[in-house]
Amino acid sequence: MLKKRKGPVIFSEIEPFAGLKRSLEIGRSEVLDRVRSSGIRGRGGAGFPTGVKWNLTATASDEKKYVICNADEGEPGTFKDRVLLIEYARLVFEGMVICAFAVGADEGILYLRGEYISLLPGLKEVLNKMRKDNQLGKNIFGKKGFCFDIKIRLGVGAYVCGEETSLIESLEGHRGEPRNRPPFPTNTGFNGHPTVINNVETFAAIAHIVLKGVDWFKSFGTDKSSGSKLISVSGDCRKPGVYEIPFGTTIKKILKMVDAKDTKAVQVGGASGICIAKKDFTRKIAFEDLSTGGSVIIFGKKRNLLNVAENFLNFFAEESCGQCTPCREGIPVLIERLKKIKNTKAAKGDIEDILSLSETMRLASKCGLGQTASDALTSILNNFKKEYILVKS
Repeated sequence: MLKKRKGPVIFSEIEPFAGLKRSLEIGRSEVLDRVRSSGIRGRGGAGFPTGVKWNLTATASDEKKYVICNADEGEPGTFKDRVLLIEYARLVFEGMVICAFAVGADEGILYLRGEYISLLPGLKEVLNKMRKDNQLGKNIFGKKGFCFDIKIRLGVGAYVCGEETSLIESLEGHRGEPRNRPPFPTNTGFNGHPTVINNVETFAAIAHIVLKGVDWFKSFGTDKSSGSKLISVSGDCRKPGVYEIPFGTTIKKILKMVDAKDTKAVQVGGASGICIAKKDFTRKIAFEDLSTGGSVIIFGKKRNLLNVAENFLNFFAEESCGQCTPCREGIPVLIERLKKIKNTKAAKGDIEDILSLSETMRLASKCGLGQTASDALTSILNNFKKEYILVKS
């Protein structure tokens, strides 16, 4: 269940499809301008400006365009999209329809995480009602020539398919592997056509922006991170769950909100994120500080953080597509070095090797998996030196 705090919130109930009706009234150019001016950035973690993505697709020269909702929520510790799809599916689909109107698309796809198959009947029910009420299909809400429909495709259970080009490969029936870029999906996406791909949370915010205005949306958050963010809080706290917070909220405030006691560390951003020590609990959830797709995992004082790092690395070793050498070969080396540290058999050179290899992976890996696979480990080594002992010089 989405847990709300005092004050205005983004994910509040509004009149069904009022945002879409307003979009049809103000026209495509104004919708694109409001999305751009709002400063909303991708809520899946990458933070790419949504307005830029929509404008690039809208101006692409192609009669066929697609809108894809990335619901392949595979980051460990993240479950906020699942809550949105259960409680606010209508709002997510409305955002997709508004996007289709703005960019000129006639077909939409919800790429649903395979493990979320239990949500499929409910989502189909919402889509069927939308078709019945002329919110999908031909001449939506009487707008002649505006024809758009949405279908649902199940993912294949691969973490890497959360990356947008891997997702496209999967949709096209290929093995889920990241593509070389450029070209980008905004001009060469699904089946070679211009495609907008946004996260569930991003689409869910769109109707509010169109309906309530840019100033209202920007009244939340910071100058560089407008609006609110959903976070999935788990771990050593008394009140885990999904919370909506304004960008700029500190880790310290989140810990108080979820009633976490004796906290040693907070992993922000899931397995691909970084581990924050107590000295940094005043840092803020924001694109300019701690960027996250939504995962916040809390570790109490009794947790062994080297075990945490090893668990994340084993996850990435399993999920790597194996396409590029830095990721495929680098992760097993990191695991081997980490085990030496845990067994107090590491030398100073092992730490240096880890940091050097991590930088190589960050620079040379093809996608975000390899680029961020070592982040949890390196942040733990940097922030929690007392967790390991070097027995050799």
